[in-house]
Amino acid sequence: MPRLTPITSKDQVAPEHHAIADAVIASRGGISGPFTMFMHCPDIAAHMEALGGYVRFQGKLDMRVRVLAAMVVGREFDALYVWGAQAGIARKLGVPESTITAIREKHARGVPAEDAQIIEFTRDLLRKHRVDDVTAQALIERFGHEQFIELTGSIGYYSLLAMTVNACELPPGPGQEVLKV
Repeated sequence: MPRLTPITSKDQVAPEHHAIADAVIASRGGISGPFTMFMHCPDIAAHMEALGGYVRFQGKLDMRVRVLAAMVVGREFDALYVWGAQAGIARKLGVPESTITAIREKHARGVPAEDAQIIEFTRDLLRKHRVDDVTAQALIERFGHEQFIELTGSIGYYSLLAMTVNACELPPGPGQEVLKV
């Protein structure tokens, strides 16, 4: 049960924040998931809507790469909502079940090298707060400067989502895989 009452309608916020609710609804089809918590602080919701809109829908970084990074973030933070949402998207994108299992079990054995690179980069940033020069250079060569920053920014965005859903005890969405923590 979430710690805060989910805000799922613009009628639940003050009229001066209706434009923010409308923007969230327009970009996501409704107020759901972490935004049901972010709307308790509409200004943060507005900034998260803008950043998330870029990270999720507008960036140049391959969606599969974004989802792999988001899954690792969800797992590293044991964020039930983030894990459930991202595991479902990963399956729709054709990510092998063996890769999903490796992320869930916190290893990268048997994962294709390109996926393992994303998994290890994300884990290093989250666990060590740094990446080594060899890893960074390999990713810059693979993606270029702009997408290297998009990947790093995606990890930051999903980390903020994970912290929020954990602080608010937001459960996985209906029909989503439940991460055992």
